[in-house]
Amino acid sequence: MSITRRLALALPALIPAAALAQPWAPARPVRIIVPFTGGGATDATARILAERLTAAMGQPVVVDNRPGAGGNLGTDMVAKADPDGHTLLMGTIGTASINQFLYPRLPWNPQADLAQVALVNSVTNAIIVNPAVPANTLAELLALARARPGALNYATPGNGTSGHMCGEYLKFRTRTDLTHVPFRGTGALMPELLSGRVEVAVDNLPAYIPHIRAGALRILAVTSRDRWFAVPEAPTVGQSGVEGFEAVAWFGIQAPARTPAPILARWTEAVRAACAEPSVIARFREIGAEGTFLDGPGFDRFIAAENEKWREVVRVAGIRLE
Repeated sequence: MSITRRLALALPALIPAAALAQPWAPARPVRIIVPFTGGGATDATARILAERLTAAMGQPVVVDNRPGAGGNLGTDMVAKADPDGHTLLMGTIGTASINQFLYPRLPWNPQADLAQVALVNSVTNAIIVNPAVPANTLAELLALARARPGALNYATPGNGTSGHMCGEYLKFRTRTDLTHVPFRGTGALMPELLSGRVEVAVDNLPAYIPHIRAGALRILAVTSRDRWFAVPEAPTVGQSGVEGFEAVAWFGIQAPARTPAPILARWTEAVRAACAEPSVIARFREIGAEGTFLDGPGFDRFIAAENEKWREVVRVAGIRLE
């Protein structure tokens, strides 16, 4: 039999194997569930990614905001969704780590019910004061707090937010006593800080930058490990005497836990490629975020380390939410 004839006979048998080797692709539009309202860093991150993932995956990738209960409602939707690669979650430091320690009766288990696709980016928190506060450095603020235990207040966008947890972590690490004043979001907090009715804020940095630039507020430190690109003049908490301190808000893509490994791998590679695009990096920076890509296993290890930190902070602070 000729070589040509043998190849012709073998070709049909090779086609199924070649088809199986093709990477998975979505068969219909994909939803990224954002468990918060629009306008925040979680929503902005998801929308930046969705645009690039749509181009990469050949199907529309749409953002679906499902807010409620500190992000728990939208997260529960994804934990219970069909694990077919068509429903993803824009997870956060709260939904992926902190909430399990704050809420005693979560309807889903972050370890058992969600799989990691990729860590995407992070946003530093900052410690910001009204200029009337007689402190130009974090060390001076902590000295004031120690001199008047409980007299200084610190405001955050709400109970259980990354600002709240960051403030409690600072209290835990420095053995100081400041009184927490929760607000319903940064928009409600800002006028009170600008007026001096609250003295200190611990919150995601981006919204405060214009007021810091105008001199209406003073930044004492950022809570990231290294100085933050948007305010390079501001020292870190670690540089201010609290060695090893790091507490940033972070965002990553997750999927239902039973999603097959090839589907997870396809999404990981698509997100990796999107996060490497200069235009995406630039847009992240426009919203005050720094790209911090980790693949699924790396994201798993990252969350495990975060869990150890925040479990202890919540225990010491005695915080419980319903």
